[in-house]
Amino acid sequence: MSALNLKPLAGFNPFPGPVVTVIMDGVGIGPENESNGVYMAYTPVLDALLQGELVTRLKAHGAAVGLPSDGDMGNSEVGHNALGAGRVFAQGAKLVSAALTSGAAFASKAWQEILGRMVTGGTLHLIGLISDGNVHSHVNHLYALLDQCVRDGVQRVRVHGLIDGRDVGPRSALDYFAPLEQRLRGLSVDGRDFQVASGGGRMVTTMDRYNADWSVVERGWKAHVLGEGRPFPSACVAIQCYYDEDPAMTDQYMESFVVVDEDARPVGIMEDGDAVILFNFRGDRAIEISRAFDELYLTEFDRKRVPDLFYAGIMQYDGDAHIPAHYLVEPPTFDRPLGEYLCAAGIRSYAISETQKFGHVTYFWNGNKSGYIDKTLETYVEVPSDRVTFDLRPWMKAAEITDWVVAAIASNSYKFIRLNLANGDMVGHTGVEISVRIAVETVDLCLSRVLVALEKVGGIALITADHGNADCMWTEKNGKRTAMVAHTRNPVPLIIKDYNQRNHFHLSPLEQPGLSHVAATICNLLGFEAPPDYDPSLLELS
Repeated sequence: MSALNLKPLAGFNPFPGPVVTVIMDGVGIGPENESNGVYMAYTPVLDALLQGELVTRLKAHGAAVGLPSDGDMGNSEVGHNALGAGRVFAQGAKLVSAALTSGAAFASKAWQEILGRMVTGGTLHLIGLISDGNVHSHVNHLYALLDQCVRDGVQRVRVHGLIDGRDVGPRSALDYFAPLEQRLRGLSVDGRDFQVASGGGRMVTTMDRYNADWSVVERGWKAHVLGEGRPFPSACVAIQCYYDEDPAMTDQYMESFVVVDEDARPVGIMEDGDAVILFNFRGDRAIEISRAFDELYLTEFDRKRVPDLFYAGIMQYDGDAHIPAHYLVEPPTFDRPLGEYLCAAGIRSYAISETQKFGHVTYFWNGNKSGYIDKTLETYVEVPSDRVTFDLRPWMKAAEITDWVVAAIASNSYKFIRLNLANGDMVGHTGVEISVRIAVETVDLCLSRVLVALEKVGGIALITADHGNADCMWTEKNGKRTAMVAHTRNPVPLIIKDYNQRNHFHLSPLEQPGLSHVAATICNLLGFEAPPDYDPSLLELS
């Protein structure tokens, strides 16, 4: 553990209370107009905090969080990675793009195993989100896989396409599925048979996370593996039919469907000898469906039939749990996250969120590692999320989380506390304006309670966000408003409120600081120098 030693910060005066990091998920800094749910919400606490001295803005998208370019919006995964790692690492999208371009993905053992199955007549099934949102997937990665199938002589491919509407426009599915189906028809020559076989909206089909609702995975299993679901002659026909039946429906909640042939038989049932690739690169919504394919004894739902096939992820989504067992691209490596340093220093810490973001303040914060770093020093609390669309419960579980945090502060048992309030992001994704404003106001109320508790014990609050979302509720073109349900590329706030005044910090003169600077800042607030290779602290001690 000697390599993890933190040096005392010269001139630092210890103080009694804890350092509490509040992550206001999805609360960015946008333009001051009606489209901005943060600006439009009643937030007296946040407004007052933003007038303080230790306040700045952080980049939370693009290269600042390890994504390929500044055209890429941030997301909760990369945001929490950067917050906990203290440095910027190349992230999934960038790694996968590079591996597909260089051919390294196709030199992997997994790809070679897949080709071996194809020689004996198997079908290759490709499951993933069909969009260019670049948060969970990118359609160009699917196209690269299809092109390699042609080069390697794969004769039969079935695409099981998940519908986005969350990281892209809320009703944009045809913009992606129409070109995909056209491309597949163009590739279906020289004996090849490439088709879309099934699909469904990402929030109701396949892409559950953190064990929130396994029925989502079950619906995906039925559609992708068993060929059970509402039948249609093509994906585009299915999507248009659902649009016509429910003009208010958005893509992410679209019912699953199965593509059938002229004899009404599903075209993409998975059989013994087949192979499957999940081409989503982000881990949180890939783990449960990977378990459904990989685990011999899965108890979360009745799979009915488990074909003898080879399953691989485009990446390994959980390195500790080895999920999945096979993958095409090596995952990013996050060594020495902040949590390891704090445990080595004997700092007692506390992490809490509701189910939807629990893995973000634990797994992603700790460098994509499951479980505790040191259970004797850490307490992790998960508050179960409601199983409803969050526009109907925009307050979510913020009050319960705050109850736990207030108690943890008063207990004097923890020196470092981190919490995620998911409202700005999860409700922001619904695009329902009144709900977004209530979500932000809920966060503001909870902030007031945390700050009152900290003031009583002489603690410090560090308040920030992992990316923007609620800060843009809609976009306008030619006088027509369209709901904006994706993340933004706006900066996020960084606010430090010190209730003990035993140390006099001022902001460091950093140019364009980002989320990766927060870990070093937390080290300083706790009385330590940051590790020398961490991105510099946002603070200097006067």
